[in-house]
Amino acid sequence: MSPADPTAVGRVADAVRAEILGGVLAAGTPLREEQTAARFGVSRHTVRAAFRRLVAERLAEEEPYRGVRVAAFDRDRVIALQQLRAALEVEAVRIARERYGPVWPAPVLAPARAALSRLDALAAPSSADTEADDSWLAAELAHAEFHRALVEASASPRIVEAHAALGSELLLFLLHVRPHYSLGELADEHRELLDDVQRRGPDAVREHLLHSLALLVGE
Repeated sequence: MSPADPTAVGRVADAVRAEILGGVLAAGTPLREEQTAARFGVSRHTVRAAFRRLVAERLAEEEPYRGVRVAAFDRDRVIALQQLRAALEVEAVRIARERYGPVWPAPVLAPARAALSRLDALAAPSSADTEADDSWLAAELAHAEFHRALVEASASPRIVEAHAALGSELLLFLLHVRPHYSLGELADEHRELLDDVQRRGPDAVREHLLHSLALLVGE
């Protein structure tokens, strides 16, 4: 069997990932090798390799005799993900606040502020449609960049690396949080969070994550 073309694997994985994160493919939807191969004009071996990437990112699940399906995002998974996020983000902010005190240097804040600027632009009344799916997808990416910036403020390479590995799963989480916010509310909440993490440190992040957890599981 010839090896899969890495470029083709990436193209298929990117396309299917976008459909999962955009809500086009719902949780539990089967991912069919034959259909996907025909759709993209690639071999089933290439599709199989693309699906393995999505499984590794926890966007899909593979079960014996059932094949590959879009991952379920049930209560237990939401709780487990938020627990891991808290372990990483709370500790990252604790380190950053210990280093910088209640006012972080402008260069440290710059990536988070840039992400907030993108959220503000997407939420602006002049936008063509501030609730369109494309705007939400862009906002979810900016939201992820904001939280990544908080983690990177710690300058702890292992924490940054571990948090980055959650990238696709965090975007899936944001897809499910989407119904609870307008884009303006999302921007405002994170602007307040950026001030709050400097004043109160880890407690601010912990409360923020508990709030988003409660939106999905009612706790």
